[in-house]
Amino acid sequence: MRILVQECLEAKVVVEGKTVGEINRGEVLFVGFTSGDDENTISFMIDKLLKLRIFPDTSGKTNCNLSQVSGSVLAISQFTLYADVRHGNRPSFVSALPSSESEKLYDRFKAMLLERVPDAQFGIFGADMKVHLINDGPFTILLDSKELMKHE
Repeated sequence: MRILVQECLEAKVVVEGKTVGEINRGEVLFVGFTSGDDENTISFMIDKLLKLRIFPDTSGKTNCNLSQVSGSVLAISQFTLYADVRHGNRPSFVSALPSSESEKLYDRFKAMLLERVPDAQFGIFGADMKVHLINDGPFTILLDSKELMKHE
């Protein structure tokens, strides 16, 4: 599982001209799944995500997590996080979990995230989404479960 985290001042996702998710200060999450991901992976990644101290404290130091700044979350499914461009110039997505399996994990991710962040917002799985965001900093971090979980 990969989550690309972007600290934002505001963000929204639009599908067919309608805003389906919108937040103010917080994190925009682009979420992708690969073979071997399961509910344990999701739980681990949500826990890691919510403990990330990427927001500035009163001294300007990167020291606060999402809840400490009363931040919100906008999560968007993103299979392209598993793009492989090692061979040629056209991305291969063979490492991304097939859509039917990924959608089940994404639905589980949504449910588990909502248990911890009740006001989280989401894009629509598989839709043609237009994401608007003001990236703060910019501050962007890639969380990769394969890398993070091998150190636990």
